Amino acid sequence: MFTCIGNIELNITKGQAQQGYHSGSCDLDIAQLRRLPRIRQQLNRIDKEELISALKEYGGWSKEELQDHDTNLSRLLWLACGDICDQVGMRD
Repeated sequence: MFTCIGNIELNITKGQAQQGYHSGSCDLDIAQLRRLPRIRQQLNRIDKEELISALKEYGGWSKEELQDHDTNLSRLLWLACGDICDQVGMRD
């Protein structure tokens, strides 16, 4: 499965999407997903400014909050997981 956040495309499996997007806190699951080589490689290629621009579209974070690239990568992965879950109707 893939999803686009702004101009950024991520490819993750349905199972990974479910792991990263569910009721309650997803922080630990997102951290675990970020350690997977295939996901880590995709995230490592993302430009900081392009990511900030993509996340600004969601309006959920202040300019100051968007300055932390590592946190933004986690936000991006969480949003991608949510988009994929929504696309295929996998809500808990």
